[in-house]
Amino acid sequence: MKVMVLNGSPNKKGNCTYLAGVIKNLASEYNAETVIINVDEIMRRQKIPYCIHCSAPCSGACYQGTELEAAYLQLGSADAVIMLSPVYFGSVSAQLKAFWDKTRRLRDRKLLVNVVGAAATVGGSRFGGQETTISALHDLMLIQGMTVVGDGLEEVDAGHQGACFTRPAEDDSNGIKRLEILVKRVLEVAKATQSLREKREVTLF
Repeated sequence: MKVMVLNGSPNKKGNCTYLAGVIKNLASEYNAETVIINVDEIMRRQKIPYCIHCSAPCSGACYQGTELEAAYLQLGSADAVIMLSPVYFGSVSAQLKAFWDKTRRLRDRKLLVNVVGAAATVGGSRFGGQETTISALHDLMLIQGMTVVGDGLEEVDAGHQGACFTRPAEDDSNGIKRLEILVKRVLEVAKATQSLREKREVTLF
């Protein structure tokens, strides 16, 4: 299994960075390969760091031959994607949204169809928009044809939308518990649906 973790925080030492490391450690317990992409670092180096819909269908010309293309190829070869975002005004960080807006070419090529997707968010208070942010992340993934799961397992409970944290994330024991369940659920579904992704030809150009 190959798991992509998209860190949508602009804070290199922030909560989402911490959670990306936790996910990597959890996935390794199930012998899954984990690749972490810090989207802020990539988008800062793009000449135009957001989609301007310059062509339809998307030509990908704005990022061809750049590290963003390499990141999208990694994304397109994944069995599962876990998206991490801080809560900004009850929704997704601008950096993660900009990164995803430019995935139109992946959508045209159906590279993320049947890839398992999940999300975790961190807010500044107990009811700080975590679930609305997860719902926004789910919408992004559903429009790519991904198989979206929450933090439910048969041996635990049916779960909710995903893992919701109150900062500091490392002190949120309930959030960590839900993240452990989420990662296990993601890998369980990814393994069960692996044959659906075997025929993918991961190319963009």
